[in-house]
Amino acid sequence: MNRSTWHGHAIVRAASLAGCTALVLALTGTGAQAHAPRSRDLARQTLPANDGWASHGTGTTGGAAADAEHVYTVTTWAGFKAALADGGSAPKIIKVKGTIDAVSQGCEAFAAPGYDFGAYLEKYAPETWGLEQDLSAEPDDSPEGLRRTSAANQDKAIKANVPANTTIIGVGRNAGIKGASLQIRGVDNVIVRNLTLESPVDCFPQWDPTDGSKGNWNSEYDTAVVYGSTHVWLDHNTFTDGEHPDSEAPTHFGMLYQQHDGELDIVRGADYVTASWNVFTEHDKTILIGNSDSESTAVGDRGKLKATFHHNLFSNLVERAPRVRFGQVDVYNNHFVADESYSYSFGIGKESRLVAEHNAFTLPAGVSPAKVLKKWSESPLTAAHNRVNGKRVDLIAVHNAEIPAETLQSGAGWTPTLRTAVHPAQVVPALVDHRAGAGRLR
Repeated sequence: MNRSTWHGHAIVRAASLAGCTALVLALTGTGAQAHAPRSRDLARQTLPANDGWASHGTGTTGGAAADAEHVYTVTTWAGFKAALADGGSAPKIIKVKGTIDAVSQGCEAFAAPGYDFGAYLEKYAPETWGLEQDLSAEPDDSPEGLRRTSAANQDKAIKANVPANTTIIGVGRNAGIKGASLQIRGVDNVIVRNLTLESPVDCFPQWDPTDGSKGNWNSEYDTAVVYGSTHVWLDHNTFTDGEHPDSEAPTHFGMLYQQHDGELDIVRGADYVTASWNVFTEHDKTILIGNSDSESTAVGDRGKLKATFHHNLFSNLVERAPRVRFGQVDVYNNHFVADESYSYSFGIGKESRLVAEHNAFTLPAGVSPAKVLKKWSESPLTAAHNRVNGKRVDLIAVHNAEIPAETLQSGAGWTPTLRTAVHPAQVVPALVDHRAGAGRLR
């Protein structure tokens, strides 16, 4: 394994802005600092104090304490997975150089012998199979059985389990991971920074005839999953569908052949997560916090799923930015840029307590600010000091006025305190668009 160290420059953030002039100074590194000087080795930087929910309690340090034997530079998928597995939960730093492709051999490498997509379509076409019976009872040698085996092969190949006390960081401006699913499951203290993460493509989506009135294609693999984990910091990453946007996906059986799941899921009792200065772009079901309304799941989610999203760019997304169940979620100083495919940004789900403040929304002509909020359950929220196309808008009031059948209640019942600099919403687009995403960490 290639082990090395790499030094860069600390992040510079403005403590306060007095108009666009101060903003430009901050962006060029001549403005005031929001925090005391930090390590100049980007790989050993830790989450600043009070920077969102991930700073709560013990804070988030990732692999900052790694010794020389647990600092890795990787350039291949095999090398990346080997570095993750080496040393257990001892502090480690994994530096990603260039773009790592988890599916470099293509989907064909995962296909079970005898699997044929054409045969699958012929066997389960609604006009012959119908829409009343799912495929769960299909034998292993059927087209669905061969699909299941193929899907299991892909699952094993593209998932990467991230251990506790780990920092994963891209080197320079062009580092990334393509086609993989980062699994942050049941661990504490993880940092992921400065990576372009291209969403994994499900090579073998399953047709479910009973899903909805027309059936549906269901896919697996989130780009990153925080599952039952605590103290996770995701910073300066770009989450994207990249070369495989949904807009170019075909239809089969009259339904979109969906090959993507989420970009980021925070589920199953996960807690204390901060997502800062990321770009989430070109995706449908973007961020899910709490994955079920069921009472069995709720037992593990109540009192947890606390997450902060600040200074992120949400661009050309359809929905779930984020959709929230149960959690105390703080969303401030983000820029939301919509296109004609826009459905909503904030999904108000079961027992959620969302605070959305000082955000900026850029909506196309003909799209009402009433669409920003989507009510799934009766859960009060706080939404204040937000701007839409440069104008201050009461998002709850405009939603209730235009969609009275889904009236929302104001007041999340808590006040966020774990925040660093909070900028006025009118400067957020220039600030976030200039600084968010992979390759802009300094």
